[in-house]
Amino acid sequence: MKTESQKAWFFVLPVLLLVAFNALIPMMTVVNYSVQETFGNNVFFWEGLRWFEELLHSERFHAALGRQFLFTGIILAIEVPLGIIIALSMPRQGMWVPVCLVLMALPMLIPWNVVGAMWNIFALPDIGLLGYFMNTTLGIDYDMTQSPFAAWATIITMDVWHWTSLVVLLSYAGLVSIPDAYYQAAKIDGASPFKVFRYIQLPKMKQVLTIAILLRFMDSFNIYTEVFVMTGGGPGNSTTFLSIDLVKIALGQFDLGPAAAMSLIYFAVTLLVSWLFYTLMTKDDAP
Repeated sequence: MKTESQKAWFFVLPVLLLVAFNALIPMMTVVNYSVQETFGNNVFFWEGLRWFEELLHSERFHAALGRQFLFTGIILAIEVPLGIIIALSMPRQGMWVPVCLVLMALPMLIPWNVVGAMWNIFALPDIGLLGYFMNTTLGIDYDMTQSPFAAWATIITMDVWHWTSLVVLLSYAGLVSIPDAYYQAAKIDGASPFKVFRYIQLPKMKQVLTIAILLRFMDSFNIYTEVFVMTGGGPGNSTTFLSIDLVKIALGQFDLGPAAAMSLIYFAVTLLVSWLFYTLMTKDDAP
């Protein structure tokens, strides 16, 4: 009987140690804080599940979570179809292919805080080009510092500009991997462009679209930097998403116990919804 060598685990061990240091140890620290209270000097008082119970009955938490889900739902409803449409319109061969790919990738290369600062300056009503155009040229009363609707519209537009490219590139990768034989068979059968998309392109893009939806859900559901730089959660609390409210509780109020409990709930919700997305989109792929 041939025995298998276990020496390969020594090559994996550094990665496991790195993951443990960067993920497991901080996670256990958060779990420790979530069941205790501290006033500094490493003095802790056991609180049990008190912080979780307070959060689950907190209107502030429910409102922030609702705004987070609403934002993510709008982002997915816009970016996924728009990304597919743009990918379908891009050339498959020729000199314009690398040009289009580079142009699509450019927004994603800009750091998040720079994107927030750019759009903040761009949208301000007194100095921003967008604010000036909306107020002076179109005659629309636009001020994201005063109007919740304007703040939401600006943040959504910013995210669509920044991250639709990810959906485009993933969809394009799925499209170029489709063999020409499928298109030739569809042409022989006289299939319309819609039927080609419905029965050839969309099924072949299913796996990359699953990745795109999961990535865009997790990223938009955990958005913080851009919104914080642009609006700071305002006007009022209209753009105070769960991520911003969490930082306010942890750093602004220094309530480490409630902040740790909120972090765990935040993580659990993200993990659960991501699992639901993946399960629903891959349920027909099982052999």
